[in-house]
Amino acid sequence: MKIKLVVVGKTDLSYLQEGIQVYHKRIPYYLPFDYVIIPDLKNTRKLSEGQQKEKEGELILGQIKPGDELILLDERGQNFRSTEFARFLEKKMLGGVKTLVFVIGGPYGFSQEVYQKACGKVSLSKMTFSHQLIRLIFSEQLYRALTIIKGEPYHHE
Repeated sequence: MKIKLVVVGKTDLSYLQEGIQVYHKRIPYYLPFDYVIIPDLKNTRKLSEGQQKEKEGELILGQIKPGDELILLDERGQNFRSTEFARFLEKKMLGGVKTLVFVIGGPYGFSQEVYQKACGKVSLSKMTFSHQLIRLIFSEQLYRALTIIKGEPYHHE
């Protein structure tokens, strides 16, 4: 299985970029991994929140290929402990999913079209984090889950 992480907008803060890069260098040891940054929309002052979500949604859906399984990182998604998230991934691997695509949306969330295309939603916390910070948190949790699956000592109960 391959995992693809799609994010809307660049990561501005260097300390977050560095942390993300640490995990993105480690993840391919376990499985193929792609990180796709959808550029920020231009001239958004004249666009409503809904219009921004629609435009971002079109760009997100442009990253999804037939056979991909789309999982949204969403505050209303399913909460997992790290070991449960590892089991979730392992089930997808054993279930024959070719590419599992996780998406971190823009500041207003996702369009209805993106929600309709999604096979599931995952929440990383009941708290709210910036879209830039959640990239680092998710990347670390993905790496942690892969080490749990492999039985490596990174995670401690």
